[in-house]
Amino acid sequence: MNKAAMWRGVVAGLVCAGLIAAPVVPSFAGEHATSGDKVVVLANDPAALEHWPSLMLGTAWYPEQWPESRWEADLQLMEAAQIRFVRMTEFAWAKMEPREGQYDFEWLDRAIAAAAKHHIAVVLGTPTATPPAWLTQKFPETLRIEQDGQRVTHGNRAHASATSPRYLEFCRQIAGKMGERYGHNANVVGWQIDNEYGYGQISYDDATRKEFQEWLAAKYGTVANLNERWATQYWSEVYDNWSEIPIPVGEHNPGLMLDWKRFVTHVWVAYQQNQIDALKKFIEPRQFITGNLMGLWDGVDNYDVAKPLTFASWDDYVGTGHVDPAMNGMIHDLTRGFLGRNFWVMETQPGAVNWSKLNNFLNKGEARAMAWQAVGHGADAIGYWQWRSALNGQEELHGTLLGPDGTPVPFYDEVAQLGADFAKTQEALRGTKPVSEVALLQSYDSRWAIEFQKHTEKYNQIGILHDYYAALQKRAQSVDVVNPYDKLDGYKLVVAPSLNVIPEDLAAHLREYVQNGGHLVLGPRSGQKDQYNGLLPQRQPGYLADVLGGRVEQYYALEGDVPLGGTWGEGTASVWAEQLKTNSAETHSLEVYGEFNGWLDHQPAVLTRAFGRGTITYIGTVVDGKTMAAAADWMAKQSGVEPAFGAVPEGIDVSRREGDAKRVFVLINFNRVPQQVTLPRAMTALLAGSGTVTSVTLPGYGVEVLSDAK
Repeated sequence: MNKAAMWRGVVAGLVCAGLIAAPVVPSFAGEHATSGDKVVVLANDPAALEHWPSLMLGTAWYPEQWPESRWEADLQLMEAAQIRFVRMTEFAWAKMEPREGQYDFEWLDRAIAAAAKHHIAVVLGTPTATPPAWLTQKFPETLRIEQDGQRVTHGNRAHASATSPRYLEFCRQIAGKMGERYGHNANVVGWQIDNEYGYGQISYDDATRKEFQEWLAAKYGTVANLNERWATQYWSEVYDNWSEIPIPVGEHNPGLMLDWKRFVTHVWVAYQQNQIDALKKFIEPRQFITGNLMGLWDGVDNYDVAKPLTFASWDDYVGTGHVDPAMNGMIHDLTRGFLGRNFWVMETQPGAVNWSKLNNFLNKGEARAMAWQAVGHGADAIGYWQWRSALNGQEELHGTLLGPDGTPVPFYDEVAQLGADFAKTQEALRGTKPVSEVALLQSYDSRWAIEFQKHTEKYNQIGILHDYYAALQKRAQSVDVVNPYDKLDGYKLVVAPSLNVIPEDLAAHLREYVQNGGHLVLGPRSGQKDQYNGLLPQRQPGYLADVLGGRVEQYYALEGDVPLGGTWGEGTASVWAEQLKTNSAETHSLEVYGEFNGWLDHQPAVLTRAFGRGTITYIGTVVDGKTMAAAADWMAKQSGVEPAFGAVPEGIDVSRREGDAKRVFVLINFNRVPQQVTLPRAMTALLAGSGTVTSVTLPGYGVEVLSDAK
């Protein structure tokens, strides 16, 4: 049966039942594959976690916003698109607890049961991002106070205070009631805590300030110790007691600012744990707990936030423009690196959003390619936000799968195609995960420290991280983005752009990696600060200067480009340049600055040294694209990194997942024109269903999944 016939059949049944009005039927192309798809009726299987589809397609469904008579129509359309899970209730507190202490879950019981009839599992969100009006009006102290001293009003989201004891108690109560009711419901497979942690940040009230002061007292022990670590003799900042320490607003002492960021993380970890503890009193171990994080957002240290979760999730949106495969791939790998395991994309863009500067629609096929890239980088589920347009509210114009009339929009076809894709590839991808020989180090302490004192507005840390990632991904075709403190001995190459904060223990960790045969590359601004955001007495790279056999003599914010030449060819340095000096005969210069300002002229820009069984390299500037490509080639050759798949045409994204006796490659053509890819050996084409092939032709935004036995 083709997609048009399938869709007409579903809709005809709904029209006859009086569930929806007769719509204009969109056209479908291609076949709707259901053969061999092992559908699990989760409601009848208490061990559902072990038997899930290995890829889950889902959507955000809000049954509380629609008449119950509408639910069956929605669920039939979901099942027709092979949607396997819905996330709900994260905004439904007012429906579940309409008055203080009075709970109504019967509607939710019916919604979960209705989903089960259509083989659709349920992820429940704790609703704590949107407290009901009765709560915030009766207890106004639960509302956040902004930096300007104004208390926020009810009617948006994330408007409560994460440090309010009264609000935390209400959060614990609603999470506990939900856990008690659904912790043994076989069709509830997992939980999402809150929604997009820290979206509203934190309350700037007296209670929060006192908690911050108590947190500092626990960390430093004495005010004298804090004064020493923060160097408070500068500008007479010396504190005599804890109560004098402010919440930093605007520019402030760097030590205070860094500790404030860490405290905000502490608050959100505690806020999350408050609800996790309430749930775990009741829920079965098979039910997962996750949180939908926000990619590159650095309001909190996501490594700490992710620790108690079963797996990390994130919300993948493009906003204005189109998918940047390197940027999106990097964020997937960052999210996977929070816990070192596969993740979920809990929300993604159904064509367009409503909150960006220009809410253009993704090109036809682009969202499917975007979803498959996520899978290639370790996503085990893709969820679209949201199912149907709300008839009012702040996100009326956001992209959806159904229009306000309840019938599919054209984008529904693309989701249905993805559902068919997932059905074809379930078994090949089951038990697999990405495997990498290259790690990119990312540190929130370093990101915060540099942003506090950028020295030049042109220094774009994310842009630099992206440039390194894109060049390395192209050569290795698999890169992990990890915490610098993670175990590193499995990587041939470790690269750390802008690792500004390198305390002594981290330096020892990196030194050991090099001594044992690893190849470490540090980027500009590395090793300048200690854990208190203070300058290290040693010049950069601080505690690693003796390993490098060189140091930074002086750093310069650049007004223009500087010529660069050496082992990596002729190029340019821009934005930031560090004048390097060797102090060991074993340390060699790879690149040298040309004439610019007299200080940098003919001075080393890149140093490298063999140390132990490995090497350490320091790149003291931001290089142009051509030089970055040459640098990545050099890094790969020095470390013995080979592309996982082999050479591919420009614009072809390659990712790899492996399991026991399994290897699966995902090939995506992010070009708008077709590309032919010659395979390194014969493989099985799973989407095309063409059996064993030695080459594939991918249309614009085309995808192929190749099974390659290990």
